[in-house]
Formats: sequence, C-alpha cells, structure tokens
Amino acid sequence: MTSEDIKLTEFSHGAGCGCKISPKLLKEILGTKLESFVDSNLLVGHESSDDAAVYDLGDGRALISTTDFFMPIVDDPFDFGMIAGSNALSDVYAMGGRPLMAISIFGWPINTLSANVGAKVIDGGREICKHAGITLAGGHSIDSPEPIFGLSVSGIVEIKNLKRNIGAKVNDTLFLTKPLGIGILSTAQKKKIVSTNDHATAVKQMCTLNDIGYKLAAIHGVNAVTDVTGFGLAGHLLEVCKGSNTSAEISFDKLPLLPNILKYIENDCVPGGTQRNFDSYGDQISRLSNLERSIICDPQTSGGLLVSVSNEALGEFEKLMELNGLNLNPIGKITKKNDESKTIVLK
Repeated sequence: MTSEDIKLTEFSHGAGCGCKISPKLLKEILGTKLESFVDSNLLVGHESSDDAAVYDLGDGRALISTTDFFMPIVDDPFDFGMIAGSNALSDVYAMGGRPLMAISIFGWPINTLSANVGAKVIDGGREICKHAGITLAGGHSIDSPEPIFGLSVSGIVEIKNLKRNIGAKVNDTLFLTKPLGIGILSTAQKKKIVSTNDHATAVKQMCTLNDIGYKLAAIHGVNAVTDVTGFGLAGHLLEVCKGSNTSAEISFDKLPLLPNILKYIENDCVPGGTQRNFDSYGDQISRLSNLERSIICDPQTSGGLLVSVSNEALGEFEKLMELNGLNLNPIGKITKKNDESKTIVLK
C-alpha cells in the first residue's frame, strides 16, 4: 500500500480538536486538593482556561508556552502535519504573541503505518513552521495505537500587548476571523460524502495561520481574544464571559459558515463532539434549535480567533482586518451579566 492509498482518518477514533475531552469531564480531571506552587512571574496559568501559559521575563516581555496535539482530521499525512501545527501555533497568536520555535509531539502505530507516511506528517509540521517563520527544532516520539501529531510552541509577547480570553467589556462587538463548520465537514469526510471542493476549502482554512492575532495585539481596545477550537464557538465564548464577568448575545444569522454546511447537517454529519459539548454547557445557553446547536457547539480544528472589540477601537480594528484581506461582520455583543438569564443568548 502506497502513502497515496493511506486514509489516516481510518486509523483514529477521533478527528482533530474533536478529540478534546469535554469541558465538564476535563474540569473533573483537573480538580485537585494539592496546594499549588505560586510563582509571581507566572502571568497566565490554567485558572482562566486561557490559550497558553505566559511567564514574565522581567524586561517588559513575556514567554508564551503552549502545546496542542490530536489524531488525524484529514487523510493526507502532509496536510495532517500542517493542520496540527497551525492549530498549535494559533495559541501563541491568540495571546498577541509571535512564535519563536516549536518541537513536535509524535505518536505512530509503527506496526500498522509505514515510516514513510509518518515522515510526511513531520514534513507538514516543518512546512507550517516555515510559514510562521520559525524552526521545528526537535521533538519526542512514541509507538502509539493511533497516529498523533502536534507541537509544543514557545513564543514572545510585549506584556503591554498581551491578549487574554478575559477582559471583555459590556457593549464590545464580537468578531470571528474564520467560518464555522470544520467538525461537520470532517464528519462528512469520514462518511465519504464530502465534495472535493468543500474538503479542499476546509483544508485550506485549517492550514491558514491565525497570525492576525499578533498584528492586532497593539490595538488597545481589543479587550479579549481566544481561538475557537474543540469546545466550539459557544464553549470558548462562555470562557470569555466567565473570565470577564459578562454575558453575550449572538446573532445566529450573522455567523460565517463554510460552504454547504446546512446540506451536510441534513445528511446527519454532526460529530459526536457536538453533543458532548452541549452536554457540558448547554444549560448556560438560551434554548437552541437542532440546527443552532449543530453550528455553535461544532468542534473546530485550527478555527478562527474570537475577538471582543470596544466601540472606540472598531475603526482601527476594521481597517487592520481589511488591510489583511479579512472582510468580517460582527456576530454579536458582550452584554451585562444577568444571573437570572442564560450567559449566551441567541438572537
């Protein structure tokens, strides 16, 4: 069997960020009674469920450290490496940072898949690192039952430009830099009903770096940023709201969608991760139709940046997006927290 005949998704039970443990179960796993070690130089840890850890270097800059890995979401090994790398790099960009270097995390079923196929995955990782202007400097590998690939990425950020998933303000406008629907299209691929064009569009989007995050970091009125991945748009917006002590309104008909998503939903191409996400946080969202749930709880892989922008910064933000070829429309607003209503309300 040649590498062209290999269908990587047939060797994994999950796909991309859809492999994530659900928010509800993850909270249980991470719970501990152990006393934490406190380091005053640690600016961002795990407490706010942010995209990366951030450590003060003492000179106005901070080190960003993150890791991300998963099982194949596409069949092509080179594309898998590119996508997994892009997804990991996104965490640095979401913090307003610039990547410095990466090392790989590689698990391979050595008795099932050839070394040649694995080499193409690594090459995909090298290529996306080159696009980001960094080196894939090393890594670690194991013999594993399923293919696994990802990166551990180090980055740098001016502390004054550090962006977090907390800090959103009431009346901020919400934007999303990539359309939704990756989980749906990946499920359609597994069912072998996705069209060639729709698959190519999804792969191109997942391989596109979120480097716009580094460029918008200097805008003072960008109050919160996070990348939308395995917990879906709703899950990551809930983290923003929780950390910012706010609520949010989403205009469902304004959400950007990948091509033909509604057709694939009608053909039951909704991944299992969507239901796991909804089971974890659905009680915090206003009543949803099946269609709305399929969209806002859909697990994304290498998804876009969710950005909360003040009214004062809208002009500067929109100009930057336009200069970088991003024609974005608002998808919602940050609202005052109301303990008597749901955290996210769809309109």
